[in-house]
Amino acid sequence: MMSLKSKRELLEVVRSRYRKASKPEKQKMLDEFTSVTGYHRKHAIRVLKNQVQVQNRLKRKTKTYPTLYRGEVVQVLEQIREIYGQICSKRLQPFLPEAIKVLERCEEIELSKDTKELLFKISSASIDRCLRPVRIKTPHGLSTTKPGSLLKNLIPVRTFTEWDQERPGFMEIDLVAHCGNNVQGQFLNTLTCTDISTG
Repeated sequence: MMSLKSKRELLEVVRSRYRKASKPEKQKMLDEFTSVTGYHRKHAIRVLKNQVQVQNRLKRKTKTYPTLYRGEVVQVLEQIREIYGQICSKRLQPFLPEAIKVLERCEEIELSKDTKELLFKISSASIDRCLRPVRIKTPHGLSTTKPGSLLKNLIPVRTFTEWDQERPGFMEIDLVAHCGNNVQGQFLNTLTCTDISTG
């Protein structure tokens, strides 16, 4: 796979020749150019014809926004995430105002007015960005089962009715191993039952 820099260099070399070439030569050059760069044929024609548009696109700067959420906001998010069992940002975000009220009432956290306002309006994507360093440091648990449909086909399951995962009452059951970072030796398992319809 070519790097973006290499594609740009090749484009500069091929463009001048492409403009002067006859129609059959252009088709041959286009075939070679698309096979090397991986560009779609129509996109390749556009970039080979239009030098100004490509140069403007290369000069265009990406917009940068000031960082709103830092310092105390990030520390409090880390603390709340830890208290509530490291739940994901999509589950944490709508629950955050209630969580802050409860934790303040129990004197677990003490927040300034500005921090509280920022936490009340933070999005789940911003929570993900703030907590990214912590999530990278925290190792995921080890899996003792392998995903796949092969196991489902090997185990004969007899049910009293047809399987309908749209209706509540149809469960997926799994064992969660509490083994830390090592599956050797003895450890406890939790049997987890999840209703597919309701979650």
